Amino acid sequence: MRKVIAAFNMTIDGNCDHTAGIADEELHQHYTDLLDNAGVILYGRTTYQLMQYWQTLIKDPSGEKAMDDFAKAIDKIPKIVFSRNLKNTDWQSAKIATDPIEKVISELKRQSGKDIFVGSRSLIIQLINLNLIDELQLCIQPVIAGKGLQLFDQIEGRVVLKLIKTKSLKSGATVFYYEPTR
Repeated sequence: MRKVIAAFNMTIDGNCDHTAGIADEELHQHYTDLLDNAGVILYGRTTYQLMQYWQTLIKDPSGEKAMDDFAKAIDKIPKIVFSRNLKNTDWQSAKIATDPIEKVISELKRQSGKDIFVGSRSLIIQLINLNLIDELQLCIQPVIAGKGLQLFDQIEGRVVLKLIKTKSLKSGATVFYYEPTR
C-alpha cells in the first residue's frame, strides 16, 4: 500500500518560512530525488502558489543544474491542490481537489503506484491530527529564525515518533525520517 509521507523544511526552532532555510544545490538535489520517487504531491493553496515559481524555470532555465532539475521534477509530478479559493491551477500537472482530504487520501492509498507526498504545513497538520501520516521527513535547517510560522503549533494531541534514519547535508541541515507510533 502507498505511504503518505510529509516532507518539509524547517529551522531548528520550528519555523517553516521557506525563506529562512539554506536552499543550496544539495538540498535541491535531495528534493528532486524525492519527487522523482513520488507518485503525487498534495499542496494547500499557499504552498502551491509559492511552488508555481518553478514554472518560470521551465520556460527560462536558471543555468544552475540542481535548480533546473528540481523545476523539471516539480513540473512533471501530479499535484493535488486543496483550496476553497482557487478556481483553476494554471499548471497542466495540477488539479484542484473536489473531495475532503480524508477521502482523497483513502482513494490514493488504494491505488497502486509510488508514495503520496504532502508538502504543505496546513495539510501536514490536518493529516497528523487525522492520524493519516505514515512517515515524516523533516529537513532541519541549521538556522534559528526567532519568529515566524511554526509547523506543529496546531497539533491536537501528543504524537510519538520513531526515528528510522537520518541524512546529513553539507550545509549542516539534517533530514530526519520518522514513523509515528500508533
